[in-house]
Amino acid sequence: MTKIDFDLNRMIAIAIDLSAEKDFDTLMQKILLEAMDVCHCDAGTVYMKEKDHLNFHTVYTKSKGIPAAEQSRNANLPPVPLKRTHVCACAVIDNKKINLPDIYESKEYDFTGAQKYDAINDYRTGSMLVIPMCDEKDEIIGVLQLINSLDEDGKIIPFDPAYEQIVSALASLAAVSLNNHKLAQEVTDLLHSFVRVMVDAIDERSSYNANHTKSMVKYAEKFLDWLTETDQDWQIPEDKRDAFLMSVWLHDIGKLIVSLEIMDKPDRLGVFYNGLKSRVEIAQLMERLRAFEDPAQADTCEEKARTFKEAWETIKEANSAGFLDDGKIEKLRSFGELTCMDASGETIPFLTDAELEAITVRKGTLTDKERHQIEEHVTYTARMLSQMNFRGIYENVPFWAGAHHELLNGAGYPNHLEGDEIPNAVRLLTILDIYDALTAEGRPYKPAMPSAKAFAILHSMQEEGRLDGKMLDLFEQSEAWKR
Repeated sequence: MTKIDFDLNRMIAIAIDLSAEKDFDTLMQKILLEAMDVCHCDAGTVYMKEKDHLNFHTVYTKSKGIPAAEQSRNANLPPVPLKRTHVCACAVIDNKKINLPDIYESKEYDFTGAQKYDAINDYRTGSMLVIPMCDEKDEIIGVLQLINSLDEDGKIIPFDPAYEQIVSALASLAAVSLNNHKLAQEVTDLLHSFVRVMVDAIDERSSYNANHTKSMVKYAEKFLDWLTETDQDWQIPEDKRDAFLMSVWLHDIGKLIVSLEIMDKPDRLGVFYNGLKSRVEIAQLMERLRAFEDPAQADTCEEKARTFKEAWETIKEANSAGFLDDGKIEKLRSFGELTCMDASGETIPFLTDAELEAITVRKGTLTDKERHQIEEHVTYTARMLSQMNFRGIYENVPFWAGAHHELLNGAGYPNHLEGDEIPNAVRLLTILDIYDALTAEGRPYKPAMPSAKAFAILHSMQEEGRLDGKMLDLFEQSEAWKR
């Protein structure tokens, strides 16, 4: 086998290995180490081009005896300006390979920068090979710099020109990988920007709901960190963490379609309140006017006016009450049998069917029809997100986000999933959603609940088979819910 055949086979193996690497930092480190190994050199650096300077990305010196990842992590080196005081910058400026036997003997370049680096690190840079990293458009996006090629005895020798082509190929692999990484990052950034826009849109419509989403994300991030730090058996894999957090951000996006009058309904009557109040006032005035016009009916008119006033007082009290018992509901229903006069003297019902339905809601502020419209937001969420064609690590986002009201016993909605049909990510999202809904401040229809009471409710739901008990215990133990 010839040297060229060996190098070609080696390059194929390297390319296959690098193509399988998903972590960009590890990829750059592998490329540098492979280049150093091919050229039998002691040190190397990968620079990334940023406008008018080069940033150190990966740095490694074998003779230091420190792992490559640790050296790069602790390098903390300043950017290199694109000026001729640095040979790596010259390679970019001139767009050429630079192969020097000994930089201290070179008359062509200014090595002030390299010499300062040597002085700081107690190192002697001898031979140097600098290769611009060009992408498929022949645009320079970085530099691969190798230092001190060594012979079998460990002595510094010039870099063999025969290896320039191999290192250039590695540099090209690095450039393609960098472009792919940038493209993937741009797509991810675009997705995150979309999420922020959507949450801001919800915020504009209903500030409490946006706060709800942001609080859930904070709980989720703290909880996932705690799972990792305490090495719990169950964790969301690192490569799916961002997808899970994305589903938390987007779980209520369907509320953009829900009527704001329903979503932010502060009491039972909602939009009916002012109309009913005016009707009661007119009804009382009409009874007083009738008494003035027909004194013989004065007592009857006064009794009806008093009945309207008392009914209105009862309705106002019920309108903002947290819970209505059977007696209160029965009394409210009796008002549906009353009639009154409008401003034209025509007899009309004291309460419309819609008003009667609204004011007799036993708990909360929503009628069955309104609650169904609110529940539809998860269907809207799944439908909207399914049109975005999430792929790869994000492929589960539409399902996770749209299933956050499903319960283990099948009593949830919209699809009444149960048991193993509900993955752990959804079980966690559901717990986060319920906890914050119970404890959130600023809700227009209920006061915030203390954490202890909220967890009591969550545990009762777990006992009923609705929530994952292990997941709930971990969340409570983590204290990620503390504000």
